[in-house]
Amino acid sequence: MEPAPNESVTMKARILRVCRCDLLVCDLCTAQEVLVHTPKACCFHVGECICIEYSGAMTLSIPPQISAVRIEHLDRC
Repeated sequence: MEPAPNESVTMKARILRVCRCDLLVCDLCTAQEVLVHTPKACCFHVGECICIEYSGAMTLSIPPQISAVRIEHLDRC
């Protein structure tokens, strides 16, 4: 199901890898790896749990890719 226009989607995930402008995460609901594009990647660390807000658009590549609108730290997974 696609989100309605101007509605965002959230994903709870654990960080697997941190690069300069992206994070490789594991979606906690599906156990799928996802590449998250964000200019704030350097603010996060491997093993942290985060909540990612994004447009709902996800590429069909392997791993799928999204562009984060906002990322927040979670207290626990």
